[in-house]
Amino acid sequence: MGAINSMTGFGRAETVNEQYRVLAEIKSVNHRYLDLGIKLPRRLNCFEARIRQMVRDYALRGKTDLYISFEDYSENGRRLIYNPTLAAEYIRYLQEMADSFSIRCDISNGMLARFPDVLAMEESSEDDDQLWECVEPVLKAALTDFLHSRESEGEKLRQDLLEKLDNMSVYLKEITEFSPSVVESYRKRLYDKVKETLQDSDVNIDEGRIVTEVVIYADKICTDEEMVRLSAHIDTMKKKLKTGGACGRELDFIAQEMNREANTTLSKANNLQIADTAIALKTEIEKIREQVQNIE
Repeated sequence: MGAINSMTGFGRAETVNEQYRVLAEIKSVNHRYLDLGIKLPRRLNCFEARIRQMVRDYALRGKTDLYISFEDYSENGRRLIYNPTLAAEYIRYLQEMADSFSIRCDISNGMLARFPDVLAMEESSEDDDQLWECVEPVLKAALTDFLHSRESEGEKLRQDLLEKLDNMSVYLKEITEFSPSVVESYRKRLYDKVKETLQDSDVNIDEGRIVTEVVIYADKICTDEEMVRLSAHIDTMKKKLKTGGACGRELDFIAQEMNREANTTLSKANNLQIADTAIALKTEIEKIREQVQNIE
């Protein structure tokens, strides 16, 4: 039996040592396709395409958000940068302002250092391969945890859907067993009514013609075809669920077809018991349609 993945999942992994701390968190909810949002520190932006491809190996559908943080504890992780050209520009314009307004230019080193980008903290450059070796294992661990949570939730969905399909089979059996007597009773009542009506009129119609027309009309409340198709849909959905894989779209389509057959059955219902069972059948199908929306 193959695994089935829910589109709802969460994964987390973290590595902390004397040199750095890496944290990766990923979560997802239902979506028609893979909608991936990634939040990275500037230092890891160069790996975004690589990270997106890794996530696609673990998720095919779902609104998925990935967050990665990286903290460098090493002494060479950051350095202070002084921009003398920009500082000279600030002083030149400040001096021009002072001359223009005939005021004293009293700029100090402390004031100048606070001007934007005169002094800036810069992350030191390091080898991309070395940096990726820090990030990749944590990301893989988070994605593995994420996949396990999806598989666990998917197994619960599978068991719940199989149970609901079994319930549907019970309803089908009830309708199938009760339907012939309902159709026959309806046919007899219709025939008697037509005969009675024609006897009170001057119209002379052949007996065989009456029987044929009554049979044709009575067959309109027969649900045999709908029951056969619903039974086939149940078998197909069970097979898909047991085979596993990315079957969410197929299951959704089958559930729509089930709903169509249930609506037809309900519209044909000419008996309170069949109508009640058809309503219960349709309710179960609606629950199935909601659940398959969660499957990848």
